[in-house]
Amino acid sequence: MSEVKLVAQTRTEFGKGAARRIRRESKVPGVLYGHGTQPLHLTLPGHDLLLALRTPNVLISLDIDGKTELAIPKAVQRDPLKGFLEHVDLLLVKRGEKVTVEIPVHTEGELAAGGNLLEHVLNALPVEAEATHIPEALTVSVEGLAAGASVHAKDIALPSGVTLAVDEDAVVLQVLAAQAEEAPAGEEAEGEEAAEA
Repeated sequence: MSEVKLVAQTRTEFGKGAARRIRRESKVPGVLYGHGTQPLHLTLPGHDLLLALRTPNVLISLDIDGKTELAIPKAVQRDPLKGFLEHVDLLLVKRGEKVTVEIPVHTEGELAAGGNLLEHVLNALPVEAEATHIPEALTVSVEGLAAGASVHAKDIALPSGVTLAVDEDAVVLQVLAAQAEEAPAGEEAEGEEAAEA
């Protein structure tokens, strides 16, 4: 798992006006909390944070006024139209500490022939892992699965030191049978009329 270093400054101004000023400077307001400590309000570099957040559950090494803290993103607010970062909540973690996170589930392989559909019941799998060893993604083979088949949480191979944080019988993926295409309504009516004649 990658560790990203960011330099953050503590901030004392709050409210919408202060947040807008921070964003105009291409920075992002954020808050760091956890381990029973007082929440620490921060200003983070916008572009570097955006790049870091492309990795799910990224471990961020924060340099705050000469002190280094480790954190993982807990909540990220984005502008709904433009997509830029508006605010980020970071959870303070320590090396060796276990955290509960959701790991994206990726699939590989081809389903059995027949035009069946693969449904992702869970796009991400809740797991417990050491904060410094969180896997970026879990890959599941769906090679040859037929309609009606499903993959449960317990069927997914987890890296060493990672445990499930969800019921092991939870369905993660399932294969749905292909639906026969319905004839347009007009054609059905014509067929009925022909049968009556």
